[in-house]
Formats: sequence, structure tokens, C-alpha cells
Amino acid sequence: MLIGLLRFLTAPLRKLVYLWRRSIQARVVIGTLTLSAVLAVLAGWVLLRQVTDGLLDSKQQSALTQAAAGVDTAQSRLNASPEVGDFSDVGSTLNQLIEVLAPRDEVRDDYLVVVIGPFDPFSDNPVTGGSRASNDELDPASIPANLMERVQGSSRSWFAYSEVRFQESSVASLPGLVVGSQIRVPTTGEAYALFYVFSLEEQQQTLFVVRNALITTGALLVVLLGTIAWLVTRQVVTPVRLARRIAERLAAGRLEERMHVRGADDIARLGVSFNQMASGLQNQIRQLEELSRVQRRFVADVSHELRTPLTTVRMAADVLHDARPRFDPATARSAELLQNELDRFEALLTDLLEISRFDAGAAVLELSDVDVRDVVRSVVEGAAPLAERRGSSVVVEVAPRPCIAEVDVRRLERIVRNLVVNAIEYGEGNPIEVRVATGDGTVALTVRDHGVGLQPGEETMVFNRFWRADPARARTRGGTGLGLSIAVEDTTLHGGRLDAWGQVGRGAQFRLTLPGRAGDPLGTSPLPRVPVEHAPIGVGAPYASYPHGSRGGVR
Repeated sequence: MLIGLLRFLTAPLRKLVYLWRRSIQARVVIGTLTLSAVLAVLAGWVLLRQVTDGLLDSKQQSALTQAAAGVDTAQSRLNASPEVGDFSDVGSTLNQLIEVLAPRDEVRDDYLVVVIGPFDPFSDNPVTGGSRASNDELDPASIPANLMERVQGSSRSWFAYSEVRFQESSVASLPGLVVGSQIRVPTTGEAYALFYVFSLEEQQQTLFVVRNALITTGALLVVLLGTIAWLVTRQVVTPVRLARRIAERLAAGRLEERMHVRGADDIARLGVSFNQMASGLQNQIRQLEELSRVQRRFVADVSHELRTPLTTVRMAADVLHDARPRFDPATARSAELLQNELDRFEALLTDLLEISRFDAGAAVLELSDVDVRDVVRSVVEGAAPLAERRGSSVVVEVAPRPCIAEVDVRRLERIVRNLVVNAIEYGEGNPIEVRVATGDGTVALTVRDHGVGLQPGEETMVFNRFWRADPARARTRGGTGLGLSIAVEDTTLHGGRLDAWGQVGRGAQFRLTLPGRAGDPLGTSPLPRVPVEHAPIGVGAPYASYPHGSRGGVR
């Protein structure tokens, strides 16, 4: 349940990663959008900071100027009122000052006046009086404590930013700028704190408008840049995608496909070059196909034409071979050599005829249910004399249960014979191991030798017609050079697979995998392509041995 939920949640991310890996256009557009968004955020942040600093600096200068003028006016009025003597007179005077200093325009009430005191700067609790404000709803806590301490300790003007709060108001708080200074009553010597509380709501609204404008502009800019990147890359990627599709069709054999060329720009010239390349490849492929057809026809004609004279020569050679006891030793040896070479020539001719049948598509299967273990034992017994002459031993290791497959017995015997004889020829007199197994609806066998092995890259070349590892080497061993290619054709005809592995000096292994029933899809082979002793170390082994199987050998 948890794994399913994680897969569901990570599905969009996996799709995005897949799109990023497979599409150049997606990478360009996503990269452009990402960089544009980063640049838009940085530019918006810088612009917003500059606008904020400009608005606050302007408001701060005007607030300080206005507060300084108000302090001068208040101190002048106090100095001009010699009749002020007791606390009631001072209170009345301060109320009058607040009325004078308070803004006259009630529509544009952007600041308040607050008087706190009197206070004694030499006392631990200097404030000994109350507070008076031009607005009774103003919360005295709107005055910052550190600003109050500075005003009490110095006659200079001080300012601080604060949250202006009102009592019994629906507005929780507003941003504000508080400017404070001392004023003194000359007759009593008492000091009071005069504060101007300026509202920054207008500046806040301006910043909201600027921020929204920057966000909208940045989003539109990112979308515009992404659209431009998509359009530009589409102009380049679309011809590339078209070229890819045309190349895939050419690879599938549709050699007449061409790109549509429009204009005379670089992409158009690329299309012209691509079409010229496709035309050249088409001509060369057709020439090669014609040459291959002529070669196949020539091989088929020569093979059939040589059959009749070979039969005549064979009859004459048989007569000479039977009469060799009456000949002198040199003539008798010549008759034996003639017989051996005719055997090789007849084998080559038989292989060429079989190859011509495969090329003409005339090869058919005669299917029957067969136990592959019996076929392997029969072939190994037939190859026993050759193994004895080469000094090799052939060990057969089979599964304990029947390995039934629907195959053409004659062709399967030919595949196994080619593999076993090839292993004996190149096994350098070392043991040959043949294994048979079944599983998952497939039957497989491997033939392992410990001889000369294969060079890197020869695992596929070894199945080519007439291919030899060393073309300059004298042909002292091996057959016609067509055995493995015929084995591959027979395997393909059954719907199977023939693999090879080899290392120089460590031998080679060939693996045949066939479906249990003709026409069924080929499943996983129950035997490994690489021998167990040379396979990479991992968890578990695909094949080790058959501890309960039968083991026999022909030595």
C-alpha cells in the first residue's frame, strides 16, 4: 500500500525526468523557465527593496522635519506661558498643545500626537504622570520601550519603527513611524516626552501595489520567455525529429523515405544533405542486395551443377579406392587421398546446398516431440571416435527430468553435431562438457571446451559464413566453415537462439536455447551463456550443477 502511494506521488517527477532525458526541447524550455524565474525573483526583490527604502527614507525625512517643527512650536508655547504653575495648569496647557499640534485635516489623519510625563531622568521609574494623545483609542504600548528610554535620556530627537495599535478597534495594528523629543515646562522644570506617531499604511499599500505588479510582470515575463524558447527550439527540434523518424524508417527498410526541404537555411541544407546521404545509401544497398542475390544464385547454381559431375567422380573414386590393394603404394595412397578430399568436397557441396535453401526460403521443419537428452547422447556417441583421436573426453550432464521440445530431429542433430565437433576440433585435447536443462517452457544445452577460445568481439563473428579467426592460417583443422552459420539458420528456423562466449586460452562455450513448443515465444534460458566459473559474482547463480541429475561420459 505504501509503495503504491509513493509510486503515485512520484509519478509526475518520474515523467518529468523521463521527458528531461528524452527531449531536447523540454530541457531547453525547462532550463529557460527555471533561469527566467530565478532572474525574475532576484530582479523583483532588488526593485522592491529599492522602492521600500525610497518610500521609507522619504517618509522618515518628512516625519523628522514635521516632528522638529512641532517640538519647537510646543516648547515656544510652554516658554510663553509664565502662568503655568501647578499640575492642573500644566495638564490644561498640554491638552491645548495637543490640539494645536494635532492635524487639522481630519480626512487625511496620517499622524497622532502623544505626550507622556512628567518624568525624572534620574529615577529608576522616571515616568510619574500619565499620557495624553490626540486620539483616545491609541494604545500607549504603540510607543517602543527603547525609544522611550532614549527620549528620557537625551534632549535629541529619536525615531523608531513600530506597530501602531488602537484600543477597541477592528484594525489590529498598522505599521508606523514614531518620532520623540523632550519638552520642558520652564516654571516647574518638569520634562515631558512628545511623540509624533506617523502611519505608514499609505506606504504599505503602495508597496503591496508594487509587489503585485512585480509578481504579475515577472510571471508574464517567465511565460513569455518560456514561449519564446519553445517556439525557437521547435524550429530546430522539429526537423531533427523528422530526420530521426526518417532514419528509423530507412533502418526498417523503407529506403524511399526522404525529408521535406523548405527554404535555404541551415536546417534546409541539412535536409538536403540527409536526402543525398539516404539516396547514396539506397543505391549502395540496392547494389549490395543485387550482388548478394547474384552470389546466392551463383552458389545455388554451382552447387546443383556440381552434383552430377561429383557423383560421377565419386563412382570412379570408389572403384579406385576398392582396388587400391592391387596398386603400388604410391598409387594406393593417391586413391586414399582422392577419397578423403572427395568426402570434404561433398560435405562442402552439401552445406552450400543447405545454405542456398535457407537463402531461398525453402527450408521447412518436420516437427515432432523429442527428448533433447537422447539427441545429445546420440550425437556424442557418434563423435566418440573423433574425440578419441583428438585426445578429448566428452562429458554429458543432463537434467533429471525429460527435456521435451517440438523440433526437427534431423536439424537438431546437425546443430548439436556442429557444436560438439567444433568443440573437439578446437578443444586442444581438453575435456568437453555438454549440459542439457529445461525450465520456463524452454530447453537449452551448452557445449563447453577449454581450448584456444575466442578473441573479444568474435562471439558474433564466429557465426558468419566461411569466417575464420586467422584467415592466413593453413586449414589443418575444422570443416567447411559453414557449420556454425548453418546451425544459426537451423536455430532461427526453430524460433530459438544460439549464443557464444569465449576467452583466449580459456576456451569457449556455445549455448542453444529452444522453445518447448514450436511457435511459442522464447523465454529465459535455464543455462547461463557465460560459464559459472567466469560469471560475475552475484547473489545466487543461474546454474551450478544438477546434484540429482544423471552424469555420463564418452571417453
